[in-house]
Amino acid sequence: MSGRVVHFEIPFDDGDRARKFYAEAFGWTINVIPDMHYSIVQTGPVGEEGFPTEPGYIGGGMLHRESPTDRPVITIGVDDIDEALEKIESLGGTTLVGRQNVGEMGYAAYFKDVEGNLMGLWQSR
Repeated sequence: MSGRVVHFEIPFDDGDRARKFYAEAFGWTINVIPDMHYSIVQTGPVGEEGFPTEPGYIGGGMLHRESPTDRPVITIGVDDIDEALEKIESLGGTTLVGRQNVGEMGYAAYFKDVEGNLMGLWQSR
């Protein structure tokens, strides 16, 4: 086992609102699979079979909030935390903890999305 994050899931109460938020905030491609009541999230380029073609990025899913999948625990990498937080707020999200210095590695911040989920941001130096 590598210990790498290989998938994430984000719960929602309003699927259309959540999908719109993440597509606009981060440019993600989100495809609804109605039969499964699930949405596939692609955070980068994928091949013909739908799997990531770039090393280092992961995809995930979105689903209706219900136990045990009622809380996400993920962090999203961005080029500029301040710019990302500004866009997040313009889309209805809320900054909870602004840009924080994390030693010589980078910066972290926390926000609440339009569904009330606590999420993290990471910017490498």
